Amino acid sequence: MIGRDGVAGLVGLAGSAMLLLASRGLPQPALVPIGPAFYPRILFWLTAALSLLLVVSDLRRRGRRGPPAGEARYRLVVAAFVIFAAYVFAMPWLGFRLATFVFVGALAAVIDPPRGARWWAVLALALLTTAATYLVFERYLSVLLPRGRLTGF
Repeated sequence: MIGRDGVAGLVGLAGSAMLLLASRGLPQPALVPIGPAFYPRILFWLTAALSLLLVVSDLRRRGRRGPPAGEARYRLVVAAFVIFAAYVFAMPWLGFRLATFVFVGALAAVIDPPRGARWWAVLALALLTTAATYLVFERYLSVLLPRGRLTGF
């Protein structure tokens, strides 16, 4: 029997397939090699692959015991929402780069608390995520990211 993760994966796979088919109707400009459907199709293929991976992992885990039930999972969800809300409210003041660095670092530390020398991995993850997002959106796609009132960048 397929579990909740498998059902969610199947729903994601079906949604990705439908959106991929719908993206075939987007017009392709004659003079531009990359049309308006290029990036959405990448996203739909990635979502389909991850959904399929979720279904496969659910089927492989079928015979094993699931995660322990308890209140700790709910506390983690609430903590993630609080961290995200703080990120949204801090972005106008700190700017995209600093707020994103703090957000990714805090969320990574809450999801999997680092012990000992593993703090460098949390900081590296936050730095690489912020830098990659900044370079892709600000430099490559020319999307202006929010500047902070306090920091100016």
